[in-house]
Amino acid sequence: MALPRPLRSSTRLSRTVQLGAAAAACAVALSACGSGTKVSSSKDAHYVTSSSGIVTAAKTGRQDAPDLSGTTVDGKKLDVGATDKGKIVVVNVWGSWCPPCRDETSHLVKVAKQLKAKGVEFVGINTRDTTGNAKAFETGHDMPYPSLFDPSGKLILRFPKGSLSPQSIPSTVVIDRAGKIAARKSGAVDEETLHKMIDPLIAEK
Repeated sequence: MALPRPLRSSTRLSRTVQLGAAAAACAVALSACGSGTKVSSSKDAHYVTSSSGIVTAAKTGRQDAPDLSGTTVDGKKLDVGATDKGKIVVVNVWGSWCPPCRDETSHLVKVAKQLKAKGVEFVGINTRDTTGNAKAFETGHDMPYPSLFDPSGKLILRFPKGSLSPQSIPSTVVIDRAGKIAARKSGAVDEETLHKMIDPLIAEK
């Protein structure tokens, strides 16, 4: 039996509102990435922000890193958790269209080469980009580490709510040997900043 007209209209309206809200949420998240504004915020008292803008978590208060797996810019499969298990992992979110990303890449490349022998691995998350532009960027900057291709920002949204998640493009997140999120820097990094984020984790027992 057909439902009364008002109920059908109400149901249709409810679904429309729900779909509209979901679409709006996705749009806000993605535009936030592109504009460099916050994707999410953390109010956890265990987080400490230094004068250089590095946010760190105490060893006992760190959250698990999300599943960072997928296809790289050059079309290869990569599962960061499996490939780099037991290592310190530096995750840099970037786009070829992003001027601060271009400025920081030489520092990332230099430190990646310096610390590889100490069990530190670098991986990029390339977002809001095309594979052609991303490949040209990697080649032009002689990047020695792979980048997951994440044009819609889905990998960024996998970070747990309230964690030290990427909050702008560029952002750099450091994961400790136990697979926990230990530090984050929103915005571009340089060699000194990277060492401040990574060196304490190398020294951890």
